[in-house]
Amino acid sequence: MVDDAARVENVAGLRVRVHGAHGPPVFVLHGGPAAAGEAEPLARGLADRFRAIEPWQRGSGAEPLTVARHVADLRELVATFCGATRPALVGESWGAMLALAYAAAHPRSAGPLVLVGCGTFDEGARAKLRETLAARLDAGQRDALARLETGSFAEERRLALRLELTRGLLDCDAEPAAPEPSAALDARAHLETWNDMLRLQREGVYPAAFAAIQSPVLMLHGAEDPHPGPLIHASLAPQLPQLEYREFPRCGHNPWRERAARAQFFVVLKEWLTRRLAGRAEM
Repeated sequence: MVDDAARVENVAGLRVRVHGAHGPPVFVLHGGPAAAGEAEPLARGLADRFRAIEPWQRGSGAEPLTVARHVADLRELVATFCGATRPALVGESWGAMLALAYAAAHPRSAGPLVLVGCGTFDEGARAKLRETLAARLDAGQRDALARLETGSFAEERRLALRLELTRGLLDCDAEPAAPEPSAALDARAHLETWNDMLRLQREGVYPAAFAAIQSPVLMLHGAEDPHPGPLIHASLAPQLPQLEYREFPRCGHNPWRERAARAQFFVVLKEWLTRRLAGRAEM
């Protein structure tokens, strides 16, 4: 359920929810790409100590979506909500990748970065992700996926069905996600954004560009997340010598929902952000 205290704004055509009225600003970036609204529980969990700003990233439209477009949108939102203040950026999954891309492009306007269940930056990590997901499929899911791959579905419809079939494989022992009543997966936005990220990786832009990041960076990862935390950390460490890594046992891809990890997750996240943002004036 959406926090009753959340304020909804519209900035440059983008929906933004603001949780909490006091404390340093923290942008909370949803994953997907195009899974608008999924970061709401994460943002709400920070609202007791921070002003958590949760933007819904741009959806599909007349022009194909790119990483650069999302970075430009985020730059405008940071300027609108924070002025000259450098906000913390907490990104989950794809949102962690967007946080890195933003901080690389605008290192002087990015504060501390937290990467929660960060996505992959090389084919080795993606191969391990696919292997882990395949091992978690039951017979019924394998049959359904096989029918999906051979059926006559449009690419966007196939993606949406595939994600629905495999969503539970990302978790360890998580509370069910509350449905987001006003958002649905924008499959075209997902495909356009992710394909552009893959292009940038093939061309060597990422993760090399992350060497420009000046911010402290913390990576929080579930030990049972099929996204292989140690491999992803290893791919980022050469460009980010300041990168800290913390792994939670009995925890999947969404630690704020995992029964065994969520309390400790929020303790670690809030204490780290508080230390890194100490001394900043409230907004």
